[in-house]
Order: sequence, then C-alpha cells, then structure tokens
Amino acid sequence: MRHVLLSRAVAGLLFLSLLLPTAVEAAEPQKIAIFDIELLNTSLEKTTDAENNRLTMMGDMLRDYYRANPGFEVVDTPELRAAGRQNNLQSCGGCDTRIAGEAGADLSMTGVVQKVSNLILSFTLYIRSTETGKLVEVAGTDIRGNTDESWQHGIKWLARNRLHVLPAK
Repeated sequence: MRHVLLSRAVAGLLFLSLLLPTAVEAAEPQKIAIFDIELLNTSLEKTTDAENNRLTMMGDMLRDYYRANPGFEVVDTPELRAAGRQNNLQSCGGCDTRIAGEAGADLSMTGVVQKVSNLILSFTLYIRSTETGKLVEVAGTDIRGNTDESWQHGIKWLARNRLHVLPAK
C-alpha cells in the first residue's frame, strides 16, 4: 500500500511540474550593458592604434559572448558607447551604473587592460548592479604578448574560466 501511495504522489508531482513553469523558464534574462574596455598604459611605450582597436575588439567579443547566453540580453546602443567613451569608467565614481541603468540595463560591465610592457598585459573586468552600484563580479587574467591573437586568447579564456555569470564552454 505504501508503494502505491508513494507512486501516486510522485506521479502527481511530475504532472504538476509539467503545468508549472520552472524558475529558469520564468526568469527574465538579465540586461547587461558592456562598455568598451579601457587601457591603462603604465609602460614606457606609446599606445598604438592596434591597441586601441583591440580594446574595441574585446568589448565586441564580450558582447557576443553574452548575446549567445540565453540568460542575458545585451543593451548596446551608440549613445551608451559614446557615454562610456566620454568618461574614465574606472574612476568616475560609478557613472557606469548610472549610464547603464538609464539605458535599461540591470548590470554594467567595464574593464581595463593594464599594459605593463609589450610582453606583460593584465585584463580586469568589473560587473556591477545598476540598482545598487555594488560589484557582482570581478575577473582578471594576465597575458604575455601584445598581439591580436594573444588579446583574443586572453579574453576568451577570461570569459570561459573566470566570469561565473557565463557558463563554461
């Protein structure tokens, strides 16, 4: 008798689970604004056009990663990018969360590449809540080499292995 009651209870729960949406299905995707990455050049060398292009490339790669994740909706407008470029997002007192929030985002991502030399570079990404301004996540890595290939490899590795809001691929 106990097995029959247990079987009916399990069957009932399974039936109800089909009728009720799961938390994953019911959750709205988080809206994230991803600003172009900034450069902090502490080397003795000048910043090159190639490095400036790589900064934009990194922002585009991150936006593509998040667009591919069904848990996120990327907020990306020309006005948002322009507002980001007009400010030093690493030292503006949280203006990134204000700008992103005004654009309708729940999260704001900023980042900085510190160029120590042509051999040593460090990437750091910051994700903040636009509602509270508090950090949700910080992720960083170092790379060796100042080439398109090394920067691409570094940002891909960082996204896969350090950003916990993204699934590992």
